[in-house]
Amino acid sequence: MKTRDRLRVSEIFASIQGESTTVGVPTVFVRLTGCPLRCHWCDTTYAFSGGDRLSIDEILERVAALGLSEVCVTGGEPLAQPACHELLTALLDAGHRVSLETSGAISIVGLDPRVRCVMDLKAPGSGEADKNLWDNLQHLRAHDEVKFVLADRTDYEWAKDVLERHGLARRATVLFSPVAGSLPPALLAEWILADRLPVRFQLQLHKILWGDTRGK
Repeated sequence: MKTRDRLRVSEIFASIQGESTTVGVPTVFVRLTGCPLRCHWCDTTYAFSGGDRLSIDEILERVAALGLSEVCVTGGEPLAQPACHELLTALLDAGHRVSLETSGAISIVGLDPRVRCVMDLKAPGSGEADKNLWDNLQHLRAHDEVKFVLADRTDYEWAKDVLERHGLARRATVLFSPVAGSLPPALLAEWILADRLPVRFQLQLHKILWGDTRGK
């Protein structure tokens, strides 16, 4: 077997998918280390640094040992490591269903077409809205997803404008989530209903189940 590139990995674990259209599905999470963004509400700051350098073959072995077909590659910002592309393809070739959680600040051009891309567009409340790479929207496929994490009404109005201006609901599934402890979930749900938005409301199921426990 050929020697593949190494990636810095924060953690690999099995849990219940807490977000996206596969919410509730038992999933292996491969969390890569490093992120160029510093969102105000980030809940995985521990993944900014550290981790272990693993070969793609070592990652595949650890994923296989956990015995699940669904795999989510996340971060940090996984695409900050160029070898992430090779990892995604290797996981797919091994027979896994694979999703990628990305910030939208790095190009998704060249992703294996079998990957389900879950792209998190940054609203003003994140402090990183100027990092959104808008060209990425042109490369979304029907099975991809766009997520907005919203801290307040200003974020909501911004997301509504982006939704309409770019016709996002015609390109991919659109997800709206409240920032925990900042925007009451019921209030966001009421706004979505009042405006009849073509989006999917979601909460972070893993936090409801286990709180902010790492590796869950």
